[in-house]
Amino acid sequence: MASLAEIRARIAAQENKSNKGSGTQSDSSIYPHWNMDEGTTATLRFLPDGDSKNEFFWVEKQIIKLQFNGVKGDSNVKQVIVQVPCVEMYGDSCPILAEVRPWYKDETLKELANKYWKKRSYLFQGFVRQNPIGDDKTPANPIRRFVISPQIIPIVKAGLMDTEILVMPTDYMRGLDFNIKKTMT
Repeated sequence: MASLAEIRARIAAQENKSNKGSGTQSDSSIYPHWNMDEGTTATLRFLPDGDSKNEFFWVEKQIIKLQFNGVKGDSNVKQVIVQVPCVEMYGDSCPILAEVRPWYKDETLKELANKYWKKRSYLFQGFVRQNPIGDDKTPANPIRRFVISPQIIPIVKAGLMDTEILVMPTDYMRGLDFNIKKTMT
């Protein structure tokens, strides 16, 4: 059995860990390109997807955000947002979207329907070759994940359609870099 001092040390370590975790959760494997300063450019090198059945080197994510007024019995009454995957990504029918679709026929419910409609993003993996974010903490495994918005994906697709590109951008030896420049829109 552990001594009292060892138990106290473990309890203190757990409390420190939980206190650090309270607040915004951070995953250093996701590259936060949205935190770049305006006018800076990040240079990325995409890697192929490990799933050989995937036709692309990215995966489309469809997420639905559900907002709740708080947790019952919690004295800190603040809004809780839960993100759930839309099961249409997996070929199933989504009960949330089945409920929301008819709302688009009613003009008074369109804004609410948009709030609960699925949001798309695209998940890539690769390396950050040039990082303009000074305080970014590179994880021990340098392979990063990139959550790319629907506004950027047409640029990626247009680059792939360029007939001057002769190799896959994900080729280990002759691959191409992708630059993300933050501009004011």
